[in-house]
Amino acid sequence: MAKTAGEKTNVMRILQQKKIPYRPLFQEIAPGGSVDGVSAAARLGREARQVFKTLVTQGASGQYYVFDIPADAALDLKKAAKAVGEKSVAMIQQKDLLPLTGYVHGGCSPVGMKKHFPTVVDASALDWETVVVSAGKIGVSVELAPQDLLAAADAVTADVTVEASS
Repeated sequence: MAKTAGEKTNVMRILQQKKIPYRPLFQEIAPGGSVDGVSAAARLGREARQVFKTLVTQGASGQYYVFDIPADAALDLKKAAKAVGEKSVAMIQQKDLLPLTGYVHGGCSPVGMKKHFPTVVDASALDWETVVVSAGKIGVSVELAPQDLLAAADAVTADVTVEASS
C-alpha cells in the first residue's frame, strides 16, 4: 500500500502535541520486502548509522527496556544491562512485541508505546544533526533532532552497541 504525506501516525500526533519538530518520511516496501533498518536507510537515502532501530529487552528483574541503536549496529547486551542497572538483559521474542508495545516488528518506535519503558538511545545519535526512527508503522518514519528524540521518548543516552558482524 502506498504511504501518503497526509497519513499521520500516533507517533506524529505525540510529537505535534509536544511541539517537537519532525519531518515525516514515507517509503514503498514491496510485498515480502525487507523491513530492517539498513534496508530502510537505503530506501530513504540516509546512512545506516543515522537510522535507528528500536529493540525491546527484558532484564533479569523482569523489567522491560527499550534501546534505540543505529540500523547497522548490534545491541551489546552487557553494555545494555550496565546502562539500565541490570545484571543481564535479553531480547524479547518477536511474538511478544505487539502485545507489549502496540507496535509490529519493523514498525516499532520508542515514542508512543502502550506503556512507557525505560529507554536508552545509543550515544552515537548525538553525532548527527538529525536521526530517523520508525513512526510506528512499517514504511513510515520520522526524522528529528537527537535531543528531540530523547525528550519525546523520555530517554537517556549510553554506549550500548557493538559493530554488527557482516
